[in-house]
This record gives sequence, structure tokens and C-alpha cells, in this order.
Amino acid sequence: MSAVGLSGRSYDAAYTRRILLVLGGLVTIVLYIEGMLTPSLPSIGSEFHVSIGEASLVLSSYLITGVALSPVVGKLGDIYGKKKMLAIVVVLYAVCVSITGFSPNFGFMVAARAFQGIGLTVFPLGMSLVREEFPREMVPKAQGLLSAMFGVGFAISLPLGSWVSNSYGWRTTYHTSIPFVIALAVLVILWVRESEFRRPETRVDYLGALLLGGSLAAFVLALSEGPTWGWLASPTLGLVVIGAILLVPLTAYERWYHARGGESILDLRLLKERNVLVTNIVGGISGLGMYLALLSLTYLFETPAPVGYGLSILGAGLGLLPLALAMLIFSPIAGSLVSRIGTRPMTALGSVVTAVAFLFAIPVQSLNQLYIAEFFMGAGIAIMNASVINLLVLTVAPRDMGLATSMNSVFRNVGSSVGAPLSGSLLATFVYAVIPGVGAIPSTVAFQWSFAIAAVTFLAAAVTVYFAREVLGRPLRRAAASEAAPSGRPEPESIG
Repeated sequence: MSAVGLSGRSYDAAYTRRILLVLGGLVTIVLYIEGMLTPSLPSIGSEFHVSIGEASLVLSSYLITGVALSPVVGKLGDIYGKKKMLAIVVVLYAVCVSITGFSPNFGFMVAARAFQGIGLTVFPLGMSLVREEFPREMVPKAQGLLSAMFGVGFAISLPLGSWVSNSYGWRTTYHTSIPFVIALAVLVILWVRESEFRRPETRVDYLGALLLGGSLAAFVLALSEGPTWGWLASPTLGLVVIGAILLVPLTAYERWYHARGGESILDLRLLKERNVLVTNIVGGISGLGMYLALLSLTYLFETPAPVGYGLSILGAGLGLLPLALAMLIFSPIAGSLVSRIGTRPMTALGSVVTAVAFLFAIPVQSLNQLYIAEFFMGAGIAIMNASVINLLVLTVAPRDMGLATSMNSVFRNVGSSVGAPLSGSLLATFVYAVIPGVGAIPSTVAFQWSFAIAAVTFLAAAVTVYFAREVLGRPLRRAAASEAAPSGRPEPESIG
């Protein structure tokens, strides 16, 4: 059975299933590779004789480059084609993954990880391809399925990565990932069709990209390393100042560039669009709350009694399975329901469910109760993420889809870079005891504050989404019928 996509070309069900398999595999493997490395940081620091603070650069260098490159790669996808840019990104990512496991020293590994950050651009490029090439009625379901792959990536990264690292060393975690990344790169090249929305005559705003990337990199590095360096330390404050200063010439240059007929990398017109702005804000909140939860839950599982549950690294990884399983279950369900119920109600529902789950986690005493709260956290996050992305992809014009989804990825990753250090700061501030040979043990208050802040952020997302214009479901149809009733005009199609 064939269907017509936005470009007017027909696709059969076999093609859409095949491409969703490839895109879902890419999201899963990128999240697995990044998640698997977290439990290995102590062994990496020990091997290269660096401190825990220095070892954290392995994580932040990846995030810095990914955030800085996202708008650039997204814009290049609009100009030269999303499939072409996705193929280039996955091939480069495969190369970086292949060499990182052979790092001879710490400096080489940080550099390899920085280049590996290009993997963060896979998700927005994949979302853009789905919107442009799939039949409209399949878009919400496809977005829901891709969102579910986040759950799969989290589900396997910590327990499997911990087991491989503990049994065979952290380098093996990389070596065993190489065949999967290479296979997916080949499948992207052979299977994915190029979008017709390409504008090779458009010039790339390289200076704007350099200024924007520099500003984002400075902010993300400060947020990532602030807990280690100190929030009031000179390097942290210096990076914040540099990031802020770069915004001044960036804004002025982008206005000038746009006035001369160029297409700026920081499209202020696009960012002012209500649905784009709302989606970016909600994405940032989601990233903050999710990483705040993941770090807090991981430490709570591993913290000794009477504060925590004293689980091993592998046990903590397995303890996160309820959250990942809920994401895997509810993402496709939300993708199916959002077309009928509407994007705003579904996003608000997911946000409220997540907030209530965090509030429920504050007073829990038993591990089983925490697992129940964690499951509903995952369910709410899945419903929220699978629904809100439709506000963006069904609003933005095809010519701007790559840039719009990449900028949304920037907001989400910046939120993530705030969530992790915020949790770390709370755990370092509220200390139960200091045990020789173990270090500071966070108090119960630290975890309660983490869950409370996460609950507030998700409630803020529920409020924010109602400032958007509906693009799907019954709310849109009711509004259209109300507008058409006085004049007898036919009901208009939804936006996008």
C-alpha cells in the first residue's frame, strides 16, 4: 500500500518500515555509546592518571562539539540534502568511534570524543527526513517510535556497558560497538532516499556559524565543568562571559546578513515563531529534568544505606530499566494518540505525569516504590517528547526543517548540560557523612531537592505548551469548525 509524502512521491509500507529501522538503530547506538562510557570514567581516569574532574572532560567535550555543530549541520542539510548530511555524519561518527577505543593518551581521547560529538546531529536530521518524506498521517507515529529508541538506548547502555567495562575493560565497550555503527552507516547510504528539498545555491553563513558555535561551546563547557572547577572559579566565570560577549556581535551580524538577503545560521525570524519557541523551551526543560533525574537516581541506587540502596554499578544500571521500559512502551502509544487528541493536551499530560511521579519519589522509602515512581517518570517523559516534537515539524516550512530541528536539539542538550551539574551540586552541597576511603555521602535532602526541582520544571513545561498553536487532533478540528460555521466555509487542513 503506497502513501504520498510531503514531496509528492509515493512510498510503500516496506520502505517506511525499513527507514524507521535504520533511523531507530542510529538513535539507539548513539545513546548506547554515550551512556556506556559513564560507568567507565573511574577506570579511564586511573589508566591515564588524571583526576575525576579531568576525566569528566571525556563527557563534556562530546557535548560541546555536538551542541556547537548542530545548527551548522542542520543548515547544511537544508542546503545540500538531509540524506547526504546524515550519511556524512554517520561515516564520521563511525571513524571517531573506531579510533577512540585505541586512544594512546588522555589528550587524544578527549580530542576523539570532541569529534565524536557530531553524533548528536543524527536525531534532528532523522526527524527532518521523517517529516519531509513520510505521509503526514505517519509522522506522529514515526516520531513516537524514534522517541522510544531513547528508552532502548538507556535500557542497554548502563547495565551492558558496566558489564563489558568491568569484565573486559572500557576499550572493549568501544570495540564491540564498531561493527554496528559501520553497518548503520552502510544502510544509510544504500537505503535512505534523498529529500527533494535542497537549495545548493544558498550560501552557508560561516561567520555566523563560528560565532554561534563558539558561544554555545563556552556556555556548555562552563555548565559541564562548573561543579568540578567551582561555579565562582575564574575559568567558569570566564567562559560564561565569553559566551555572553559572543552573542553581541552574533546578533548584530545575523541581522545585517539577513538584511542583505542572506540566510543566517541564527534565524531570529524562525526562533520568534510561537510553536518553534515553545518547542525549544519545552525541549530545554525536558533535557534538564531528564538528566537531573538520571544522575540523581543513579547516585541514589549506589549510595550506601541508610541514605541509598547500596547497589553495584551494574545494579544501578539495571535499576534504571523501569524508566527505559516505560519510554519504550509509551512513546509509540503517544505517537498514535496524538493525532486524535492533539499535541498540546498530550504534551501537557506527559509533563504532569512526570511531575507527579517526581513528587511521589520524594518521600518513598522502599526500592519497589522508587521503581514505580521511576516507571511513571519514563512514561510521562515518553508521552511529552513524542508529542511536543510534532509542534515543530508540522509547523516549520520544509526549507527550514533541518535548521529548526537542529536548534531544538541545541536547546535540549543545553538543558541536559544544566541538569547534570545541577544534580551534582545538590549532591555535593547536602552531605550526610564523609567516610574515609569512600568520600562524601549525599544526604536524603539532596535527592529530595533534585526530585522537587525536576517536578517544578515539568509543571512549567505543561504551562508553556498551552501558548502554542495546535497542529493536530480534535482541538484543532473544533477550532476550524468554529471558524468555518458563520460563513459556511469548509474546514481547513491543519498547519504544516
